[in-house]
Amino acid sequence: MPLTRPAILLFGLNLLDALLTIIWVRSGVATESNQLMASLLDIGNAPFLIVKVAIGAVAAIVIMRWGAKPIARYGLAVALAIYIGLMGIHLFTGLAAFGYISDSLAKGVSDPVVGFLTASFSVFSSLF
Repeated sequence: MPLTRPAILLFGLNLLDALLTIIWVRSGVATESNQLMASLLDIGNAPFLIVKVAIGAVAAIVIMRWGAKPIARYGLAVALAIYIGLMGIHLFTGLAAFGYISDSLAKGVSDPVVGFLTASFSVFSSLF
């Protein structure tokens, strides 16, 4: 089974991560935690975006080319799980930026287990 669709999804999540990172960093809501990417972002948006998109494109091409190998499928599953988690962090960052949740709650999300469970419980309990 070809992995074209999941590879394109991975590339799309990578691009969305890059764009949201630029928005959050430039608006002062968040900082880039990857020091290499943060230094590229200090240079400007274009170098950051070019490198981020290039990394995503190479990953997508490698996955599509060698998608029949089990390691490619496992790697894709891990990468998609990580990027879906990152989208959750971006969601909480956006909610905090627009004042829907407290900043301290959004910062707690960076702790993978405790923060996410606390934030999820708070958001869901406020809905009901």
